[in-house]
Amino acid sequence: MIAVDGRVGLVFVSHSEKIATGLVELAAQMAPQTAMAAAGGTDEGGIGTSFEKVTAAIGEVDSGEGVVVLCDLGSAILTAETALDFLDDELRARIRIVDAPLVEGAVAASVTAETGGSLNEVVAAAESARGAAAEDAQGSAGGAEDGAGQTSQPAPDGELTRSVEVVNRDGLHARPAAEFVKLANTFDAKVTINGKDSKSLLGIMSLGLVRGATATLTARDESGKDALDALAALIGSGFGEE
Repeated sequence: MIAVDGRVGLVFVSHSEKIATGLVELAAQMAPQTAMAAAGGTDEGGIGTSFEKVTAAIGEVDSGEGVVVLCDLGSAILTAETALDFLDDELRARIRIVDAPLVEGAVAASVTAETGGSLNEVVAAAESARGAAAEDAQGSAGGAEDGAGQTSQPAPDGELTRSVEVVNRDGLHARPAAEFVKLANTFDAKVTINGKDSKSLLGIMSLGLVRGATATLTARDESGKDALDALAALIGSGFGEE
């Protein structure tokens, strides 16, 4: 996909051409206007990485806003770092190699890029995949949760809440979760969904909200009312799914 003005581009480096290509296909479902390129496999189509493929992919998705490069294994990072060494100084200054889980980081970064996030914001979204993995591991070891991964906590005075049933067949899987995050990012107010930041794709997906589950949206005060109502309406609409 060619570079899109005003958005950060993404490059996925994998030892497998199929993995890199498939990841572009997956992320594009949630971020169709974001430029992404696969740099997977060797030049001969084997398992490994290619300096030339990484270099070409960076050039393909760079619009001047920056490029985030995610890699699957340590040697892929080395290949990407080598590619950066051969770029001109101006281009190199706006490239970031992020050490984060490839799939989760790519999905989170793509949605943030789609909303027009800055280079630093897209990097932070990709890096959040590391924290999400650690949080999931901690949660699996034990914790107070209420059905479908929902955390029960008392609401402080002044908070606004909306509870809405998830009605779409597959629940808050990747595509509707991405739509939810995109809408949340159009508001300045902070809203949580079952305790998770409404602007965190990985946080929302970690809730495992299936059809029939209750999503509880919370805003700190009246300034979040419009965001709260809009996000509740989106969930109630079923995201256009049956």
